[in-house]
Amino acid sequence: MIASRSSALLLFGATGDLARRMLLPSLFGLHEDGLLNPGLRIVGTARSTLDDAGFREMARAALSEFLPAERRDDSKLEGFLERLSYQPLDASSLDGFPALADKVGDTSGGLAIFLSTAPFLFEPTIKGLAASGLAHEGVRIGLEKPLGNDLASSRLINDAVAAAFPEERIFRIDHYLGKETVQNLLALRFANAMFEPLWNSAGIDHFQITVSETVGLEGRKGFYEDTGALRDMVQNHMLQLLALTAMEPPADYDATSIRDEKVKVLRALRAVKPGEMVRGQYAAGAVGGKTVGGFAEDLGEASDAETFVALKAHVENWRWQGVPFYLRTGKRLAERRSEIVVQFKCVPHNIFAERGGKLIANRLVIRLQPEEYVRLQLMAKEPGLDRNGIVLREVPLDLSLTAAFAKARRRIAYERLLLDLIEGEQTLFVRRDEVEAQWRWVDAIREAWAEAAGEVKAYAAGTWGPNAAIALTERDGRSWND
Repeated sequence: MIASRSSALLLFGATGDLARRMLLPSLFGLHEDGLLNPGLRIVGTARSTLDDAGFREMARAALSEFLPAERRDDSKLEGFLERLSYQPLDASSLDGFPALADKVGDTSGGLAIFLSTAPFLFEPTIKGLAASGLAHEGVRIGLEKPLGNDLASSRLINDAVAAAFPEERIFRIDHYLGKETVQNLLALRFANAMFEPLWNSAGIDHFQITVSETVGLEGRKGFYEDTGALRDMVQNHMLQLLALTAMEPPADYDATSIRDEKVKVLRALRAVKPGEMVRGQYAAGAVGGKTVGGFAEDLGEASDAETFVALKAHVENWRWQGVPFYLRTGKRLAERRSEIVVQFKCVPHNIFAERGGKLIANRLVIRLQPEEYVRLQLMAKEPGLDRNGIVLREVPLDLSLTAAFAKARRRIAYERLLLDLIEGEQTLFVRRDEVEAQWRWVDAIREAWAEAAGEVKAYAAGTWGPNAAIALTERDGRSWND
């Protein structure tokens, strides 16, 4: 049996950008708050030829650079650094794994592995872990994306991991699921009586899910040209948000119940039709008052990789028949924003019409970043004697999660995910059947693009994407929440 808490954590890619920006600051936050076992050892490994002291200095520098000063208790820094050790490894060869196992030491108290590596290294890494005794029943493994670039390659990676680890010991990471606001979506739906009776095709007109960025390639040239926006954002983050939004109420808040309901939604996604998809690529423009170049200029060569995708999705089941889910994501857009918009239907009869009262259907906005809030747009009557008619106006009912929980620690998403990995809690991780359902839907879109030689439409940096994305909603008599 797996120990409830691991006594050691092994970080692959421990000198990389993800480790420096997210993993080490997250682990320090958990250490600072006393959430890690006092005896938990953290072993880093990568190709870099560091020793323990060198890794600790790298970690110190990373915390100084990426952890805000108000979140850093320097009195606890040395205790955190003492947890760290390091072993160089070329994961493409089995030769270095025995030395890694020696460095990790006794794993009878449980071992958690965080594996962030290039896809071609998954199979040799798993073989090395198994051959060196680091894949026994007390070991669980967390897998950071990308896990393949289509269904076939994803299956190869998952098969390689499954050769040494059963599903109950595999933790596939989607860092969006570690965000508090994403988890609050479940609380909003299933802990409040007012929403669920309307959360269906009778009460909701459509959904919008937007994940927009103002940045360009940001040092990810090779990765982004090969991946594009569809595989980088839609296949994982956005489909997970859609599944949480559309899922049926689970029996319990546990890994099996929640993931069972999510996969039902993903399997019910209708194939996207040609007129329901838009590909875009940013051209030169202005973002934040600064002139920026186009994608080809940033990349250094021409490319047909998409930096923007807009889709009209449908969940073909009883609850959501006829309700579209509009998805859009892109780089160099007008604003950095991640949100879910729930557009309710209008009331069936306007009793104020003869007195001039005009109605706007209620709208619920769940903002994930950069702010975190839930905003319900309601109709209210403007104060007055109404002799010239009733004036109705849309007013917001706001719940700022930042303000409402001002005294609570706002955590990096990876803090929750790393702690859950260490403790063996799978609820916020993605199961294999979910991943395959997501890839199956996305691969069909890519096949349609390939068959139709789909045009990548240019859009000026600093805008909300190509005009075709606006038309995607406008021809249905709807508008994006810009």
